[in-house]
Amino acid sequence: MFRSLNGINYRIWAGGALVSNVGTWMQRTAQDWIVLTQLTHNNATAVGIVMALQFAPQLLLLPVTGFAADHLDRRKLLMGTQAIMGLLGLGLGILTVTGQVQLWQVYLFAFALGCVAAFDAPARQTFVSELVEGPNLSNAVALNSASFNVARMIGPAVAGLLVAAVGAGWVFLINAATFGAVLISLKMLHVRELHPSPRARRSRGGLNEGFRYVWKRPDIKVILIMVFLIGTFGLNFPIFISTMSVSVFHKGAGEFGLLSSIMAIGSVAGALLAARRERPRVAMLFAGAALFGAGCAIAALMPTYWLFALALILVGISAQTLMTTANGVVQMTTDPKLRGRVMAIYMAIFMGGTPIGAPIVGWVADAFGPRWALGVGAASGFAAALVGVFYLVKYRNLRVQFRSWRVQFVLGDREDVEEAIGAEEAAAQRA
Repeated sequence: MFRSLNGINYRIWAGGALVSNVGTWMQRTAQDWIVLTQLTHNNATAVGIVMALQFAPQLLLLPVTGFAADHLDRRKLLMGTQAIMGLLGLGLGILTVTGQVQLWQVYLFAFALGCVAAFDAPARQTFVSELVEGPNLSNAVALNSASFNVARMIGPAVAGLLVAAVGAGWVFLINAATFGAVLISLKMLHVRELHPSPRARRSRGGLNEGFRYVWKRPDIKVILIMVFLIGTFGLNFPIFISTMSVSVFHKGAGEFGLLSSIMAIGSVAGALLAARRERPRVAMLFAGAALFGAGCAIAALMPTYWLFALALILVGISAQTLMTTANGVVQMTTDPKLRGRVMAIYMAIFMGGTPIGAPIVGWVADAFGPRWALGVGAASGFAAALVGVFYLVKYRNLRVQFRSWRVQFVLGDREDVEEAIGAEEAAAQRA
């Protein structure tokens, strides 16, 4: 399960990333809390706008960010983006500690952070392939997700306690300091032991090459559609959790942070289960999407705080199963020379849908209540599952068999994702 940690470079990277991710989740929790309770009167739409501004640059800057990830030294690029994000956290922290922060300033910092993160995300995702050798790439992707969600367990809970004790401003300052851990880890890497991917050659039309590659790959296209549906309308947890905590269960900052940490238990479990699988399987995309829809529907119906918290574990497992599988399939089956651009497209669709979905989901929470907002998330999961079924039927020969009062779903002979993808890629290249 932890075979990627055998490499010294991945161990160094994982340690620094974990510390930084804890700080990131602390800042996200504190930011959502002050927007909802201090800068507005429980306005979920404002939280949605913050999310939209933070993730919109992923889509707006897509051609440039993918090009940078494929053509620049990813280690140096990450050192630059991480340093700038630390400075932005420092600036927001100073404004908040001194009592000068206003809603428009939070909007501005969210957008600036989104612009830097747009360059950071594809470089960070593809940098994993330079830290580990090919056979361990799927395991490394899953362990990255596990690390991110371990931080998600720790960060919100700590942030909730700190917000209640000393205020949100100090949470932002602590987050700024945690970026130093990533910078130190990047500096400590054994550069000679990295496995750099071949750099793409500069050519006319290079920015569009990633789009052409994706267009010829039906497997990647269906993954992007599923990720768009759930990423746009389903992964709006800051809205779901904050509004349910404040408006439905009437809890404070500590209980709000605890809910995010409880959901992360499920996310860590989903990531570790993915790490145990040697290859990501396409059927897991359908299963994860369907389970996500069911989890959101169950959470929307829960009558008490603790039952809602338990339902969030199921939501976390399913969301992480889907996203880790999708990320693994895309990375493992993409031409290394195009991996940065393809992952930039993936991240732009994954996060870039938030500017569309978050304000809509926030408006639903304000107009009809937080439970209906969760209903929107459930619908996105079921819609993504239907897309997955269509792909399995058309390209993997999915069929239903009835045997001895049992219903079985059977795929064609090509059980392994890698085999199926390889055949599809070869067909695309011949075309």
